[in-house]
This record gives sequence, C-alpha cells and structure tokens, in this order.
Amino acid sequence: MIRKSVIGASIALLVTSAAIFAGPAVAAPAPKDVLTHYSAMAEAKFQDALSTAKALDAAIDALIAKPSDETLKAARAAWIAARVPYQQTEVYRFGNPIVDDWEGKVNAWPLDEGLIDYVDAGYGTESDGNALYVANVIANPKIKINGEDVDASSITPDFLGETLHEAGEVEANVATGYHAIEFLLWGQDLNGTGPGAGSRSHTDYDTANCTNGNCDRRAAYLKAASTLLVQDLEEMVAAWAPEGEATKAVLADAQKGISTILTGMGSLSYGELAGERMKLGVLLHDPEEEHDCFSDNTHASHLNDAIGIASAYTGEYTRVDGTKLTGPSLSELVAAKDQALDAEMKAKLDKTLAAMNAMAERAETKEAYDQMIGEGNAEGNATVQAAIDGLIDQTQTIQRVIASLELGTIELEGSDSLDSPEAVFQ
Repeated sequence: MIRKSVIGASIALLVTSAAIFAGPAVAAPAPKDVLTHYSAMAEAKFQDALSTAKALDAAIDALIAKPSDETLKAARAAWIAARVPYQQTEVYRFGNPIVDDWEGKVNAWPLDEGLIDYVDAGYGTESDGNALYVANVIANPKIKINGEDVDASSITPDFLGETLHEAGEVEANVATGYHAIEFLLWGQDLNGTGPGAGSRSHTDYDTANCTNGNCDRRAAYLKAASTLLVQDLEEMVAAWAPEGEATKAVLADAQKGISTILTGMGSLSYGELAGERMKLGVLLHDPEEEHDCFSDNTHASHLNDAIGIASAYTGEYTRVDGTKLTGPSLSELVAAKDQALDAEMKAKLDKTLAAMNAMAERAETKEAYDQMIGEGNAEGNATVQAAIDGLIDQTQTIQRVIASLELGTIELEGSDSLDSPEAVFQ
C-alpha cells in the first residue's frame, strides 16, 4: 500500500447489527472454518512472497558478485516475480491491524529517491516538506536528521530500518522495501509518459569500472534492503501460522472476522486501488502516480491486487509452484443466504479481472501504464478507467453482501479522487 495519507471521507455502511449465523436456508460452512481457510491462504501467500524474496536476494548476490547486463536483468526479473504473490496479500492489510502496522516497511510509496542515491538534475535540490530530499545516503557517510549528525558510514539492515526509513517523520523517506530495491535496480524513470522504464546500468555496481560513484556503498544498500525484506516477510509468515498472532486475532470473534474479510475486499477495491492508485493518476495524467514507477510494472501490481480481492471471496489461491488451494469460503457463506447475490458478486469480480487483464495485455504489447494515463491518450485512459469502473462496481456489491450478512457498520477506505475529485486540483 501507499504510505501517503488516504484522502477523502470513508464510506460508512450503516446496517443494522444482527447475528450472521442464524438459520441459513441451505447448508453453509461454519464461519470459523471460512476464517481458518482465509488465514491459511494468508500464510501460503506470505510464504510465496518470502520464497520469491529469497530468490530475489540470491539474484542480488549474483549481481553484486559479478555485475553484468545479464545479472542485472536476472535481478530485475526476480523482483518482478516477487511482486506477484506479495500484491495478492494486500487484501489482508485492511481490517488486519497487524498487517497494516507492518506493511509500511515493505511496500511504502511514493518515495523521495534522492534520499537514497543520485538523481537527475530535473529532480530538483530541495523540498519544503523534506529536509532529506536529496540527502543521497549512498554518497554521504554522514547525514543530518532533525538537525543532528547521523553516522551513515555502515549501511546495514538495522540502519535502514531503524534510522533511515521515514527519517524526520517524513513518510516520503522510504528507505526499505520493494520500491527502494526497485529504484536501486532500475534507477529513475525519466521518460514521463513516453516509452521506457528506468535505465540504471550494471556498472553502478561494478567497483572496477564504477559509474556514478560509490559502487561499493550502493551494493551494500541494495543487499541490506534485500536482507531486510526477507526478514520482514519472515515476520509476517510467522504471524499467519496456525498459532500466529494474526490468525488468532481473526479467529477470536467469528463475526468480526467475516467483517475483516469484507473490509479488506472493499477498502482495497475502492479507496486504495480504484482511488489512490488508479483514478488519481488518470485525473492528473501524472506518471509519478504509478505504483511500480521505476520498473513500469504497475499494470501487474494492479492486476494481482484484483486477483487477491477475488481470492479472499472465493477461497481459491494458486501458489507460485502451481498448487491450488481451496476451502470453505465467504462465497459459500453468502450463497447460503442469497444465491443470486453470490452470483452477482462473482460476476462483478470476474468483470473487474477481465478489465485488469485487458489493461495488462495492453501494457505488455502496446504501451506502459504510465503512457496509458498520459494526457490526450483517450484509448489508454479508457482502458484504465474500465478497470476503475469495475472496482467501483464490485464495491457496491460488497456493500450489499455486508448488508445481507447483517454485519453492522463497516467503514471502507475512501478517496478524494473518487468522492471529491475537485479537491485533487486544489
């Protein structure tokens, strides 16, 4: 998720509270069984995120040991592969405070990349809101944070996680996680809404033929960030184990647990994905408003978020090794109350996935996501808007599911981009 503040009022669902479990007309899974499977899927997804992060870490080791076009391409490919299972976990963030409190360490964006490394002159030299806007810790073994000298001579996982990340209480000072690693593998994307991603050379890591200076410290930063990502994902795998903290929290109260699933589905669908990550970029036609901006992988991240939303409802997940998980699902629980509503929910999820896949296919065959949202690109804008419309539409059905299950008041994330678009331009 983005770590900038979610803007706009939340959608408040004012529904009469009642027991969800009273006398279904047809056989339904026990809510506890649905929640047990929901937790098991979380564990599997985070295990897959961990295993692919370890593969990325190994590819980074190979790049640092022998910098070349080939090892850099392999590290980039490993990063893209690692994003697939991680993005499918994002539906667990909303409604699960344990995940929400942790998530900023691994997926915070956007970031002021001048904190980390060299940047193009067009980036500027200062920011009113960030004293560390161009601190460039890779080039500077001593920096100031809140006016105090800080020793940055040793770039370690602890230094990144405990000292540099969100330094000065500025959320844009993203020093850890996928996007810090992405920047170090690709570099800045200086193409605007034109074709092309970042184009960092492998020689930025070649101490014998170093470009842009400080190749040894850049390698140390990349390795520290990768090590930290693995450690953070290990923490979340443990949290979703059968006796883990997150699993216990979900299973503690069946009605709250079912509400948690729907909170995740609705908040990610509406305020986060449709609003902050997608509609804002279409309104502003701004390539800075794309999630994986350095790598031009944004289309895949959005698609996998949508897959994760559907998975939370259907109870189905395909692991990175091809194993398919199925089990008692929210879909079955809804069908026991209202089969037509369940069919509607699944149809809406499928429609959104079709629009997301169309967007992804366009990105892979015609133009990148940042080009799609460019000003004057009516066809590209419409392709992104179709996916946004699907997310909004499925949120309306999620609201109906909440009402059908009589879960009481649930607040979903909102966004000015959807709720008050005029505020975006103020």
